[in-house]
Amino acid sequence: MTVLLGLVVLGALCPAAALAQAEPPGIQATGLHISNGRLLEGNGNDFVMRGVNHAHTWYPNETQSLADVKALGANTVRVVLADGHRWTANSAADVANVVSQCKANKLICVLEVHDTTGYGEEAAAGTLDKAADYWIGLKSVLAGQENYIIINIGNEPWGNTNPAGWTDPTIAAIKKLRGAGFEHTIMVDAPNWGQDWQGVMRANAQSVYAADTTGNLVFSIHMYSVFDTAAEITDYLNAFVTAKLPLVIGEFGGPADQWGDPDEDTMLATAEQLDLGYLAWSWSGNTDPILDLSIGFDPAQLSAWGQRIFNGVNGIAQTSKEATVYGGGTPGDTQAPTTPGTPSASAVTATSATLTWTASTDNVGVAGYDVVRVSGGTETKVAASTTNSVTVSGLTAETAYTFAVYARDAAGNRSSRSATVNVTTDDTPAGNCSVGYRVVGEWPGGFQGEITIRNTGTAAINGWTLGFSFANGQTVSNMWGGTPTQNGAAVSVTPASYTSTIPAAGSVTVGFIGTKGTTNTAPTAFTLSGSTCTTA
Repeated sequence: MTVLLGLVVLGALCPAAALAQAEPPGIQATGLHISNGRLLEGNGNDFVMRGVNHAHTWYPNETQSLADVKALGANTVRVVLADGHRWTANSAADVANVVSQCKANKLICVLEVHDTTGYGEEAAAGTLDKAADYWIGLKSVLAGQENYIIINIGNEPWGNTNPAGWTDPTIAAIKKLRGAGFEHTIMVDAPNWGQDWQGVMRANAQSVYAADTTGNLVFSIHMYSVFDTAAEITDYLNAFVTAKLPLVIGEFGGPADQWGDPDEDTMLATAEQLDLGYLAWSWSGNTDPILDLSIGFDPAQLSAWGQRIFNGVNGIAQTSKEATVYGGGTPGDTQAPTTPGTPSASAVTATSATLTWTASTDNVGVAGYDVVRVSGGTETKVAASTTNSVTVSGLTAETAYTFAVYARDAAGNRSSRSATVNVTTDDTPAGNCSVGYRVVGEWPGGFQGEITIRNTGTAAINGWTLGFSFANGQTVSNMWGGTPTQNGAAVSVTPASYTSTIPAAGSVTVGFIGTKGTTNTAPTAFTLSGSTCTTA
């Protein structure tokens, strides 16, 4: 992670052209490897990275850190090294010690050269080539560790410059390592400070992937200020999954006042739904560390970000599974569970439905079920359950859905998909809410708005989502008291921590700055968590 320079061109983040579907690799590595867009262990078990970045090169004496990272539930750590361009190079003995610590603490170790950050096109190509030479110089340390190590060639080598030349130098560095006999999984960072805001990696990932004859390549996207809406996040991640191109969120997390307002909750939830790996920045990094470093390297003193990444709903402690090479899962189990029965729907409301199906069986035991929404040839994971029943929430009223179920076991084997069930949600009921909307002030091209949400019911509302639509092309550019997501005219707002609870007969207010044209008609209809509100 490094400081962003210049302006972010959001319009170029998501190219219209979809990624072509990747072909399975022709040659399979003996350790960690990619197959059909997924990272697998040497025994064929699925492995999803859940971990953090650790700036070893800046804090070389914090030898307890990897043990603490593991104790909090992580299965992976991305270790910051340097190649000597600006900092002292990490020696072969030091890197060997890092690998030993990773293995002793049962962590998959992503080793990365951090000293390639932010260069222009010509310099970046040179630093990637230099990074490849650095890895080759460490071959005696890294050889034979393919089950335990992923090599991240270089961190964010293209900064706020034209990254059009990203493809050829990246391919050259990969081929240099393969030519030197490296069979490890290789991780490649996106250009534009790792954030790909010009869509270069997304547009060229297929050709880069195809150039690695082993097919043992994973792409890394760094999600900071560019990815500040749920739509941008889910669009980018889904594009790679649909194309069966392996992807991990290699860095994310940071203070909103420094990096804009990235939606880390959507990143975590979407990564969980799509079974994508993520590595949070940073245990000991240069901004907003996971630890409260004013106290020291005490794992009991997590920062607010540290609490979210480890202990949140989609955090590491809830979603991490230890690699089977260290004893996690069930090594050698390749038998998938039987196909679940056709789900049936009950308790259908405007915003939710309960699905129930005949349980699967497995030679070792069924670990859980994944419920997917089916739309044509696309699947989206919407819920998970350890039993043969689950309530799918967050649905839209008067909308038709198609759902199906997969079973999975502890080794990561997944069953065939069940038959589908069609569900149409009910009409939106009148809710216990009232919404007042007013324009506080206007100026050419912009305005300030205020929305007051009143709880007209007899019980407190804990957590909510406000929905409304603009009529004249207005957009929300900044909001306080809530986090907006806008898709065309439709706006969805989730609360800040201090507005999340609305007591009975109480109210909360969110304010925002918006853009407008010559007309600025106020929204006339509002929903709160799917229920229609009256207007005040």
